[in-house]
Amino acid sequence: MGDNPERLNTEASFAALCGVSPVECSWGRRSTRRLNHGGDRQANAALHRIVFTRLRHAPRTQACCERRTQAGKGRREIIRRLGRYAAPEVFDLVGTGIRRPPL
Repeated sequence: MGDNPERLNTEASFAALCGVSPVECSWGRRSTRRLNHGGDRQANAALHRIVFTRLRHAPRTQACCERRTQAGKGRREIIRRLGRYAAPEVFDLVGTGIRRPPL
């Protein structure tokens, strides 16, 4: 959570701290998102390990990766999305006093 955990009020701010929040980038008519190169390197590395462990062992994540590959997405885009999906779960586990209602 870093040195100042009280500044992390939302999952989005946690994702930005970890460096997995999407950054809009566009060239002419083409609009896409790219990886955020900022944030805490240790938190980013931890989420990276989580994503690759899930890709190796979790059938749901493997199916998601297969669907995105068939849709024409690149491997980096898939990894970015999976990291963004993992960030809220990690945020809930480490807890900052703010909890989401259960789905």
